[in-house]
Amino acid sequence: MKSSYILYGLLGLFVIFGFYGCSKYNTLVGKDQDVKTQWGQVEVQYQRRSDLIGNLIKTVEAEANFEKSTLTAVIEARAAATKVTLNVDDLSEENIAKIQKAQEGLSGALNKLMMVTENYPNLKTNAAFSELRTSLEGTENRIAEERRKFNDQVGEFNKSIRVFPANIIAGFGGFRPAGLFKSDAGTENAPKVEFNIK
Repeated sequence: MKSSYILYGLLGLFVIFGFYGCSKYNTLVGKDQDVKTQWGQVEVQYQRRSDLIGNLIKTVEAEANFEKSTLTAVIEARAAATKVTLNVDDLSEENIAKIQKAQEGLSGALNKLMMVTENYPNLKTNAAFSELRTSLEGTENRIAEERRKFNDQVGEFNKSIRVFPANIIAGFGGFRPAGLFKSDAGTENAPKVEFNIK
């Protein structure tokens, strides 16, 4: 009789742990999917920027005396950024870093393009260029926001797969930590502001 109670007790514990395991596994699947969905939002904003750059290039090319080397750098950076793709099932630190590096190259080329265009009065007064510039600035803000949301989702997911006993279920379920976006190189240093007043 005593052995039956022990057997029923063990069976009850097994059933409880089984239900907990199923529930936790389903929660981890949901969090993993949230990370992938948010990555899709980051890609949507990258694509939006890439599409806008095509229009920006056509508008800038209309200025006959514009610096071709700067424009070529933007075109090449855009091509390089669109070549780097990421499998949503492998959002590792290394793969996120590759995407980030390609996108940083494009951002740098765009910043240089915008600075150089300040020397072209006809271009600055062109309504199409002005609209595109505003759209690009808005897109950069959207990219930053979607990347922030992605990092939030990744942080929540990574924390979920590390806590006990969920880490056991995560191990059996094949869940791996996802990579985070990091700040661009040099952003940890405050910009130097100098006024050359004599």
